[in-house]
Amino acid sequence: MQDSSIVVEKREGVIMVHIDPDFKTKKAFKDAFKAGREIYTYSSGIYPSRKDGRDAVEAPAAYHKWYASVEVKNGKIVKIYG
Repeated sequence: MQDSSIVVEKREGVIMVHIDPDFKTKKAFKDAFKAGREIYTYSSGIYPSRKDGRDAVEAPAAYHKWYASVEVKNGKIVKIYG
C-alpha cells in the first residue's frame, strides 16, 4: 500500500477517506474492483479510516471529483454501494 499525505475531509457529518490505489474516475475504480484488484481505504488525518464496516470514500485524492459508499473488511474494500 502506498503512503500518501492526503487530508481527510468532514462533510455533513461524514468522514471521507481515500483509496489506494487512487483512481481518477469512479468507472475505473469499479472496473478494477470487478477485475479483482485489491483496493484499500486510508486516512492520514486525525480521523482514522474504518478497518471493518461501511465507509465513505472520495477520489481522486487531489481533486475529489467522485464519491462512493463502500464496505471494508480489514481495511480492504469488499463491496461498493454507490
